[in-house]
Amino acid sequence: MDHRTALAALSVTAKNTLQQRSDRAGLMHLAGYMFALCATSLWIITKAPFWQMAILPQGVLLMFLFTLSHECTHYTPFKTRWINDVTGHAVSLPLILPFTWFRYFHLAHHRHTNDPQNDPELEHGPRPETWHDFMIYLSGWGYWRAMCLTLLRNACGIIQASYLPTRKHTSIRREACILLIAYLFIGLSLTMSSLALYLWIIPALIGQPFLRLYLLAEHGHCPLVANMLANSRTTFTNRLVRALAWNMPYHAEHHSFPNVPFHQLPHLHKSLKPHLQSTSESYTTFAHSYSRSLK
Repeated sequence: MDHRTALAALSVTAKNTLQQRSDRAGLMHLAGYMFALCATSLWIITKAPFWQMAILPQGVLLMFLFTLSHECTHYTPFKTRWINDVTGHAVSLPLILPFTWFRYFHLAHHRHTNDPQNDPELEHGPRPETWHDFMIYLSGWGYWRAMCLTLLRNACGIIQASYLPTRKHTSIRREACILLIAYLFIGLSLTMSSLALYLWIIPALIGQPFLRLYLLAEHGHCPLVANMLANSRTTFTNRLVRALAWNMPYHAEHHSFPNVPFHQLPHLHKSLKPHLQSTSESYTTFAHSYSRSLK
């Protein structure tokens, strides 16, 4: 059964309920996430005992803001539209991920999931097939390089991708210029204080491999077909990881019905679970499986 057939079996009432967004659910989840991030940040800032141990969770929390940015591209974390926009733009800074550009990049990924010719995720870098490529992928080098080049091109007005609408070129260029100015000030601040180094730069480098492996599990080694229940993987994991990733481990469900907000995905999962074709018991299981295929 493909995703269209599976969704057609749901009643209109069920579909409407699944698509209900909630500012309360989104803001509560965001508050818990920011509480954890503030706690690790304060641990580092105050140099409390064993503060170096906080750098790893700081990095993981910072990099997994990607999943919040991803959700905001769909306008699903919050019911109020402007809260999605403000949040998406705010988290673009630590990720070097221009939000307006990313929205259209990601929507194109949804339209052409796992299509080698049209999926922009594959255009930005094919999934690793050798141990050498795998280690470079996990390091985050490809991501940081691609995002820096994207920012520079956007700022210079070199906006050529077909999925970026012409009417948004000015906004995309303005956004890139603002981010570059912000990074310039951060760079200048490093000459006076090492705070940004320990709060952002080092944690980001350490946290990026965890995000890379998580993202690789979403579509890595899934069939190159149009069926979202097959070309996207749902990974079974614990509540902590699901909370960290805004329930995006339910990834086949998300691709099958992108309008469903994060807090409703567990309910959609119950309906689609019998039809899932690409799953993994855990991220550790996926990593072991993927590594065995590397040359």
